[in-house]
Amino acid sequence: MIKKEIIGRVLEKALSGGADFAELFIEDTYASSIHYNTSQTKHSIVGNDSGAGIRVFYDHTAIYAYTNDLSENALIKAASAVSQAASGNNRVQLADFRAEKIKNQHPVIVPNNTVPKKDKIAFLRQIDQASRQYNDLITQVDISLTERMQQIMIANSEGLLAEDHRNYSRVYVSSIASRGNEKQTGSEGPGGMAGYEFFQQLDPEELGRNTAAVAVLMLKAKYAPSGKFPVVIDNGFGGVIFHEACGHALETTSVAKGASVFADKLGQQIASPVITAIDDGTIPNAWGSENIDDEGTPTEKTILIQDGILKSFMIDRLGGLKIGLKSTGSGRRASYMYAPTSRMRNTYIAAGEHQLSDLISSIDYGIYARKMGGGSVLPGTGNFNFAVAEGYMIRHGKIEEPVRGATLIGNGPEVLMKISMVADNLAHAQGMCGSLSGSLPANVGQPAIKIDEIVVGGR
Repeated sequence: MIKKEIIGRVLEKALSGGADFAELFIEDTYASSIHYNTSQTKHSIVGNDSGAGIRVFYDHTAIYAYTNDLSENALIKAASAVSQAASGNNRVQLADFRAEKIKNQHPVIVPNNTVPKKDKIAFLRQIDQASRQYNDLITQVDISLTERMQQIMIANSEGLLAEDHRNYSRVYVSSIASRGNEKQTGSEGPGGMAGYEFFQQLDPEELGRNTAAVAVLMLKAKYAPSGKFPVVIDNGFGGVIFHEACGHALETTSVAKGASVFADKLGQQIASPVITAIDDGTIPNAWGSENIDDEGTPTEKTILIQDGILKSFMIDRLGGLKIGLKSTGSGRRASYMYAPTSRMRNTYIAAGEHQLSDLISSIDYGIYARKMGGGSVLPGTGNFNFAVAEGYMIRHGKIEEPVRGATLIGNGPEVLMKISMVADNLAHAQGMCGSLSGSLPANVGQPAIKIDEIVVGGR
């Protein structure tokens, strides 16, 4: 993307103020989005963005600058800015560059920019029609199709020189059912680190029907009761609770600052013995996967919790320096406009030995959360509340009538200790995760889990 000679001059300028380490991140990205609403294309946007970010370390302090101008003069100017932002005594010698051979674990069969827009709109139209035909109560269908092709180059003062190409494809469907002043929504958002073949493998009519079915079902459902109950949270997007209430607290972004409840808990029991939790950046073509992270470190499968014992954090380069541990390939950023920080990739609770029916049959009176919705969490404490998008009552060990309006309220570390059963039906779901380094693709996942007691907000 940029000649080695220019990279060398830029990094030497960045080191000139006595920095311990210098890094250059270069990006060229093609992005496309189509928004389909009221049975027509509302907008279609295609564009390219390119730029570079330069980072230096002075001991445990990082300085960052970025530019959307990839000329040598602009890069030298940005490097000069970071070199003058602080001062150090080191005189680091720039190492000879060694080109890293990157094994591509996420092949692209059909590049997104080779498919005509009319084919993509036809795919969205099939989803829309299937949802609307499901039931007359469906009054709106909102669909977005997003594609991103990102080419990156990373070089640093230790001689690293790596290039990679990433391809993201996702469709998000929201079907709305209305009756009088009441509205309920059913949604799905499958995505992958893959080309247009990802969409070709989906059944658009099934997507439309499934989202419509949830919306109609919840519109007709009665309100959930409130109180403290045992709850079964099913697989897939149910993992959003672990992601938000516990996952962020296992990133060195918070651990290194002492702002995490798990900061001093390595090697200790922090969850029920039935819980093993993993963050894996190597799953082929998964939404949160990468070949290398945004610092050039190969991604890996990181065991966070094993049989309830905290085994590792998610570690980026700077976070690793601060806590004295090596990177787990978790340094990620949304674009060149952000410095990398430790972030989740594909984070999930591992499969257990029970079946979903075992979990249900063990409860006399409780809630079955088949699908989770959005929520909020206080990262410093792990306190959270999450809406149940599709819920049912459990009575005498059987799934009974649907209920709506349920909210799960609890504390992440406490809930981890109250999980008594884990099913074998592991599944993943896709989302966008926001943090200090921007909004990034991330998988959440889990099999069905049984929480012995949690506060349920209802009516």
